[in-house]
Amino acid sequence: MSTQTQAAFCTRRDFVQSAAVTSAALAFASAARAAGVAASAGGGPVEGRAQWLDGAPRLGVGSSWGMAWPRGRVMPEVPFAASPTDGRAVALQTWPLATWPDGSLKWTGHAVPADAVDWATLTVRAGEVPAAPAAPVSVASGEDFIDLATGDFSCRVPRRGRTLLAWIRRGTTEVASAGRLVCLREEGSDSETGGAVRRVEWDGEVSLATVEQAGPVRAVVRLEGRHADPTGSRRWLPFVVRLSLQAGASDLRWVHTFIYEGDPGTDRIAGLGIRFTVPQRGPLHDRHVRFSGEGEGLFAEAVRGLTGLRRDPGRAVRHAQLAGQRTPDPATWDRRVASRLQYIPAFGDWTLFQASVDSFEVLKRTDRSHTWLSAARGGRSGGFLSLSSPEGGLALGVQDFWQAHPGQLDVRGATTEAATVTAWLWAPRAAPMDLRPYRDGMGQDTPARQLEGLEVTYEDYEPGFDSPVGVARTSELRLWALAATPARADLAAMAGQVRVPPRLLADRRDLHRAGVFGGLWSPEGGGGAVVEALDRQLASHFDFYLRQREQRRWYGFWNYGDVMHSYDADRHEWKYDVGGFAWDNSELSTDIWLWLYFLRSGRPDVFRFAEAITRHTGEVDVHHLGPFAPLGSRHNVLHWGCSAKQLRISTAANRRYYYYLTGDERTGELLREQVEAIRTLATVQPSRKVAAALVTAANPSARGAYASFGLDWGAAAAAWLTEWERTGSAAVRDRLRAGMEGIGSQRWGFFSLGAAIDFESGAFGPSPSREPSASHLSAVFGVVEVCAELVDLLDVPAFRAAWLEYCRLYNADAPEPEVRLGRALRGRNLEQGHARLTAFVAKREADAAPAGRHGGNFGAGRMGGAVATPSCQSRSKAQR
Repeated sequence: MSTQTQAAFCTRRDFVQSAAVTSAALAFASAARAAGVAASAGGGPVEGRAQWLDGAPRLGVGSSWGMAWPRGRVMPEVPFAASPTDGRAVALQTWPLATWPDGSLKWTGHAVPADAVDWATLTVRAGEVPAAPAAPVSVASGEDFIDLATGDFSCRVPRRGRTLLAWIRRGTTEVASAGRLVCLREEGSDSETGGAVRRVEWDGEVSLATVEQAGPVRAVVRLEGRHADPTGSRRWLPFVVRLSLQAGASDLRWVHTFIYEGDPGTDRIAGLGIRFTVPQRGPLHDRHVRFSGEGEGLFAEAVRGLTGLRRDPGRAVRHAQLAGQRTPDPATWDRRVASRLQYIPAFGDWTLFQASVDSFEVLKRTDRSHTWLSAARGGRSGGFLSLSSPEGGLALGVQDFWQAHPGQLDVRGATTEAATVTAWLWAPRAAPMDLRPYRDGMGQDTPARQLEGLEVTYEDYEPGFDSPVGVARTSELRLWALAATPARADLAAMAGQVRVPPRLLADRRDLHRAGVFGGLWSPEGGGGAVVEALDRQLASHFDFYLRQREQRRWYGFWNYGDVMHSYDADRHEWKYDVGGFAWDNSELSTDIWLWLYFLRSGRPDVFRFAEAITRHTGEVDVHHLGPFAPLGSRHNVLHWGCSAKQLRISTAANRRYYYYLTGDERTGELLREQVEAIRTLATVQPSRKVAAALVTAANPSARGAYASFGLDWGAAAAAWLTEWERTGSAAVRDRLRAGMEGIGSQRWGFFSLGAAIDFESGAFGPSPSREPSASHLSAVFGVVEVCAELVDLLDVPAFRAAWLEYCRLYNADAPEPEVRLGRALRGRNLEQGHARLTAFVAKREADAAPAGRHGGNFGAGRMGGAVATPSCQSRSKAQR
């Protein structure tokens, strides 16, 4: 039995409860490193550094990222300049992401050109004028179109209609046109019953185009719309596409989001992709198709091959074709080949189909009236395709191609004057998406029966709630305009940028000095043997999940990014089919743990893991339209299957790290989506089955409802804090303050658990709680991270006192809680995960008592109300 399998015996609530556990270790490591450097104050230059996550890229590529600045040091009107260690100036574009309460910049977004990336570290300085890019991005807006250009790359974006890119040019040569979204909708009876089924092609139709950035280093255009049927009588499946172009680039970034709507029984998606028309020029033997295989492997063939023939056209001819170069004049070939070219088959259609996480196949055929030939097979394709000739062409790549299988890359009509290239995000060769429930209601037609079901499978079922309506999926692609067929080494480098996208990130030490993210973390280094042991434990927990993802194949279009919740030691399998024990869906803030661990470790694999989970949990686990929007779904066999639609899952706290570190616009949309999420408590109340006294009748017009201080208000506060930082809105700030004052005014502060909240003002009424109590979940869904920032950003003494009291007493031994609160506390659990509260108050108050207690809280292993068994502890050591 493998070590990974042995380690997996301990359930999430008994051993691998890493989200809360390792966050506690991070908080303790930060407390132990209390001698860390404080943010600089007063005069002197203000600067920060940015570094490539995986080292400098082999080919030029534009990049954008976020940087943080100490409070009060940089005002919004101050310019920024950039230079690497050799002192040369690098063009820089800057925009604000967030401000401190005094109006100074807290976070800024930056972008550099694609033609100046041959450096390891970039220094960004406030107060200096940036250099101009050598090939600035221009944006020309007309009534019907938006033109983007830099250097010899240009493209036209229509403002409305069924074409998203009218053309892409390299110099004066058009290399692609008619870029459009394609959805294959399967209609008719279920194929399993033998009924008639047909696939109808729906095109994405743009209804709104917005220029979000206009250069000179980076331009971004946002397109939104819905897919339309061939007759134009029905619109379905909303989408958002962002196109971004950076100075000096020959490639365009394409970020595609679609939102599911409809009836999963009848509205079946059989294919979802992006299609271009690619002009074909020159003889068939000079037209080339390239696919990326595994690693840096490349499948490379010509439409009409000249090698392996009975007669040899000549060494120069063969070598030119293999290199993708223009072949010599046929008059110089062996005439036995040159005079018989028409007898050599030319293959017009090509497909790479990634059927599963471990299998792809390349096929080709001469045309649709003839059979397919299997050309190559492999495990995991990099998701890159090019179709080109010496006169130019198009290359494209789909990020996370094999991870998000089934995927497909198509070339059709390469023997004609106008081929089509399609990047399928959902492959038509695969079975259609099946988003139906995985079982019927099993008689759970009353709340009492639903609670009985919850008791046995941990699944919260309610009729109509296990619906995929409103869930979304975001994919990223790159498009290159090719001047000619690139050399193999350049193609491999392009494919490598799809497989592992180059990423610039702020230096973590600078972020720590800036005081962002609440002081709950610190970069590795210093702290002595205790902290080193904690770092080993942190690495152990992450490496466990990394190995489990690979061993258990946690991949697929709707699954990639997520992890499993609990393990079945009898079957030696994660509980993928057991109600509420299957997909994790952010339970206990897995996202936050990963981001805090990345900030501490700086490991590229941690960043990639955290990025994937943030993309997934923000899109798939949240409803973005429909009756449950914008709430998230609790852990379940299906990501949207649970009837517990809650703020704790959709919380902005999970998304803040990725947004500020990268400036990602789509994540910014998801954060804004949560600003008014608190109003859903009027119609979808999380306690409706278990706390009838707190529930009011569902009423969309209600002005307020009961909200828990941790799970509900904590999520709302994360959204309001982010919106206040991003906009400076006094109204949003006042909602935050009102809630803080309301919690601070309660008799037992956070131990009062919750109260009725006014949605508009954010103010709380008196809590109905008759005695102090604690919920083991209140502080494990982002409220720790949010409160750690709020106590420094807004001066609300009563709230600060209430929060510090909660941190001090949650894990305190008797009789301290009874002395302070007047009675014993009920509901405490997850002691190890709550050790970070102990660490926070110890550091904040410089108090030796909780500091001394923290090690016992964290090391005791009491995570699910019980001490971890020796067998689990020994397996933990073996796994580490």
